[in-house]
Amino acid sequence: MSEAPAGANGIPPEPPAVAAAVFGDRLELAESFVAILADTGVSHGLIGPREVPRLWERHVLNCAVVAEAMPTADASVIDVGSGAGLPGLALAIARPDLRVTLVEPMLRRTTWLSETVAALGLSGVEVCRGRAEEFHGRLSADYVTARAVAALDKLAGWCAPLTRVGGELVLMKGDNAADELAAAAPVLSRLGLGAGQVRVVGQDLPTPTTLVVIGKEREPAGAKRRGKRR
Repeated sequence: MSEAPAGANGIPPEPPAVAAAVFGDRLELAESFVAILADTGVSHGLIGPREVPRLWERHVLNCAVVAEAMPTADASVIDVGSGAGLPGLALAIARPDLRVTLVEPMLRRTTWLSETVAALGLSGVEVCRGRAEEFHGRLSADYVTARAVAALDKLAGWCAPLTRVGGELVLMKGDNAADELAAAAPVLSRLGLGAGQVRVVGQDLPTPTTLVVIGKEREPAGAKRRGKRR
């Protein structure tokens, strides 16, 4: 009987060569995360079974390289709609200096996230259950990120109040990123955000990651100012 291929039946795939360059001496920790995703990530409905063979290329690596757009050392990061910890946990593994808050409204997902954080021993990660809007005025960070959550104009409305002035929204987007950015310009201005730019990171990956990076220039009129910086 032939041996099951990597990624089949919950068997985690082997890391590609580029993973060592992205994660360095924390590659083993990244492998543990991939193994969790292939196991309970699937059984909890956070990752589709067909995604297991491409967990590295399509998910974990593509999220980890978002750190290229976060040059500030010891920065705080909020991951909105974290789901399976993507990109938040991938960032926390690749960049142990980051202080990462995972914001997720669904109980079963936050339970899984908390268990995964504990299993990986990630001391710089906090899990917060709730919608992003519930944390406006309560949380703020140097960088706010999200992956495939909503259209850019709506996503900016959720993320901008969580971003400190001088910080940046670093949002994972697809091929239509430039069009979304242009269409959202009036909304971004009202939110106190700059014009933004499309940036591609992870050039050594099979499929590089496209980001929309938008700086927060000011608080909009009437905004709450009691948020804390993590």
